[in-house]
Amino acid sequence: METGGCLCGKVRYKFDREKIISAGHCHCVDCQKITGSGKATIVFIPTENLEINNKYKVYSIVGTDGTNVHRGFCPDCGSPIISYVTEQPNLRFIKAGSLDDSSWVKTESNCWTQSANNWDPVNKKLTSYLKNPE
Repeated sequence: METGGCLCGKVRYKFDREKIISAGHCHCVDCQKITGSGKATIVFIPTENLEINNKYKVYSIVGTDGTNVHRGFCPDCGSPIISYVTEQPNLRFIKAGSLDDSSWVKTESNCWTQSANNWDPVNKKLTSYLKNPE
């Protein structure tokens, strides 16, 4: 079982690594702002395979592509933990940096490369999409 959570420990989650779909980098402007960096590295997991203590707060926004994006973070320390979109209720995006041990994560793709910064360039060895994959 893989585990993770926020900096202060209030928000915790776990999932079976064998159940993940993939992992990737998102270079969209919203992910840049929410992480304070050039991208968010995320692990895609089916909702049914993720256990989270639900002690997180959610900030919702309409994303650049028109989807309803919900970002979960710790209400105490502010650590970003999880994201999901209304239009894909069976999928959750875990922030890879919130894992207790992220050494096993293998990123497979980049999305929103059109908004990547030159100071945090796209990994050209990975499959890349200008926006979200179709």
